[in-house]
Amino acid sequence: MESMAQQIMEALTIMVLGMGLVFIFLTILIGVVNLVAWRCAPKPSLAPLAEASEPQAPRFPGVDPKMVAVITAAVHQYRAKA
Repeated sequence: MESMAQQIMEALTIMVLGMGLVFIFLTILIGVVNLVAWRCAPKPSLAPLAEASEPQAPRFPGVDPKMVAVITAAVHQYRAKA
């Protein structure tokens, strides 16, 4: 039967080995995720942006402008009550 000190040293060795392996694995995992994110990132377009002379309201295809106005009025009225 081993002494208590030897068992504690063996337990500490196994603990440090396990924690080291987990640290190394997580470091590699973070590196791989960052590499994939860098490789798959959208590339900035080099085309110049068209300058609009006046700001335009966002357009939603298929949505009636009257319906947008009704919903906007309802939201404003609801917020005014709250």
